[in-house]
Amino acid sequence: MLRRTLLFAALVGLWQLYVAVADVSPLVFSSPWDVAVALVEGWGSGALVGPTLTTLRILGFGMVIGMALALALTALAVATRVGEDVLSLLTAMINPLPSVAVLPLAMLWFGLNETALVFVVANAVLWPMAVNLGTGFRTVPQTTLMVGRSLGLRGWRLIRDVHLPSALPHTVAGVKTGWAFGWRTIIAAELVFGVAGAQGGLGFFINNARFYLDIPDVFAGLVTIAVIGIALDLVFSVLERQTVVRWGMKQGAVT
Repeated sequence: MLRRTLLFAALVGLWQLYVAVADVSPLVFSSPWDVAVALVEGWGSGALVGPTLTTLRILGFGMVIGMALALALTALAVATRVGEDVLSLLTAMINPLPSVAVLPLAMLWFGLNETALVFVVANAVLWPMAVNLGTGFRTVPQTTLMVGRSLGLRGWRLIRDVHLPSALPHTVAGVKTGWAFGWRTIIAAELVFGVAGAQGGLGFFINNARFYLDIPDVFAGLVTIAVIGIALDLVFSVLERQTVVRWGMKQGAVT
């Protein structure tokens, strides 16, 4: 924590040094102090609270749907050869595709509402989660599977009681990767999409501030995104330490 605090202070110092030495226009770049003032005012007045909660709510819905679909597809792939072929084919086709690229189709299918954004986020989370789950399921030791089958476990019970616990390191890695993909996608989609429903999210907040040349607010939105990313990364790290590392499964984790 001390090292990271010092590193953060050094980065802020370099930021301030650049603003002072380069004499950059405030319409292009803001100083750390101006951004700090914008952050305090934005969170104090609620101007940043609403967009942040909107983005997190849409992201949460999309992640739940994406993870549920990933589990269903991976379970089907484990249970049947056809399911394995379907998952492999869909992953090869869709996983390399930038998720925000399906936003125009989502807008046509669902309209200009939050459903379109949830669909895009679910698509972003689904495929990396499925890839990690699939890897975890395929690397379950055969001895463990045979023990489970000898105890009468079949179908969903075998997946729930054997595959999922054994694939925990890959599952945690999949959730972290899916979160990162979903977070980037929702911000990019909001920048393009604008307001979803009654209120826009962080992407809309940033784009709207850019439109009015309110550069401190642009940076305040970006800093908010970064802080949320750091906070959730710490949450995932604690979760990994309390489960994967604590239970001696670190060697099975995907890095």
